[in-house]
Amino acid sequence: MSSVGNDNSLAGIRAIIVEDEGAIALLIEDMLFDFGCEVCGTAARISKAITLLAETEIDVAILDLNIAGEPVYPLVDELKRRNIPYLISTGYGKAGLEPAYQDSPVLPKPFTQKDLEVLLKSILATPAP
Repeated sequence: MSSVGNDNSLAGIRAIIVEDEGAIALLIEDMLFDFGCEVCGTAARISKAITLLAETEIDVAILDLNIAGEPVYPLVDELKRRNIPYLISTGYGKAGLEPAYQDSPVLPKPFTQKDLEVLLKSILATPAP
């Protein structure tokens, strides 16, 4: 039995994961499956993530701040343009974000399954600007 809440409010949510560390990507994927989410794809490179986003209908994106040496900001810009909620996972916290992206929801690494669940519910409940 999963340790997360059983309200099923995340069931059916379609997500992509952009993370260049394979073990972390798998861990996030497992957490999302536990919530009842559908993982529509993972990407370990910004170019693949942009292609994935163009080809996939999603409800949310989970992004590592730095993907194989590239900042994730071009993907954040596209998600914002399309009004798709996202979160940025980083060991640097908000202090690691460029000033123009300080309003981005941040999931500090390391995080627990409950941390991910709470932030996902929060960003999905917030209306797009």
